[in-house]
Amino acid sequence: MPFLKHSIETNTLRLAEITKHCLRQKKISRINKCFAIAEKHLTEGNTAVKNAISNIFLFSVSTFIEIQHQYKVTQLLPENLLAEYHKQINTSGI
Repeated sequence: MPFLKHSIETNTLRLAEITKHCLRQKKISRINKCFAIAEKHLTEGNTAVKNAISNIFLFSVSTFIEIQHQYKVTQLLPENLLAEYHKQINTSGI
């Protein structure tokens, strides 16, 4: 069976979906693991990976958090993800 390589975008979207599922289930330790993975990719990944985390993961998850009102984005996101989130909201004019 050949190794199937998924695209950066597909993997990032999957991580976002897993994170949102954990948020719905209030599984804090798993949420923190997902954020740690995203944080690592944001700080150590190449440009394509960093863009995927910012544009796919962070946008999807932060929007979900804001809509659900279960948590505050600023309380959940690690330092670098939070800084990227602030860049996004300042750029969009929100």
